[in-house]
Amino acid sequence: MGTKYYRLCAFLFLAILLSGCAEIKEVCKGAIGVSTQVLEDGRKDAIKKEFNIDLITCHNRARSILKDSGAYIYCDDLSKDMIAVYISEEDTTPVGIFFTSTGKNTTLLEISSPSIYGKETIAKVIFESLLTGITKQREKGLIDATKTKEVGK
Repeated sequence: MGTKYYRLCAFLFLAILLSGCAEIKEVCKGAIGVSTQVLEDGRKDAIKKEFNIDLITCHNRARSILKDSGAYIYCDDLSKDMIAVYISEEDTTPVGIFFTSTGKNTTLLEISSPSIYGKETIAKVIFESLLTGITKQREKGLIDATKTKEVGK
């Protein structure tokens, strides 16, 4: 009876885990450090700007800009129309870029992060690049953590 009990518990655990329950998935993502929930929750305080570009083109350009600027993309979810990044491989401040189609050829970008610095940095990079067509390429990301000084040194 003990083996059947453990199999039943394992089956129920897997059924719940794989059932599509968003909260369980977010807990698992949070445990491994790739949750986007905090970014989604912060959309109300996001930096917003509308561009005369269709949603798919805007998404693709933003992804390219982020890669060229050295940001680390850890989630690119077309179903949620969002990209989640860390400012760089060294600076794991999470920043979310959300895309909303507001017309045939217009897209609203929302840059969300629990860090004001994070969202302002990524917003500046994306917005300037989309407006000018020029991406500032960075070899070590937006921030070179090796050049930052420790407090008191």
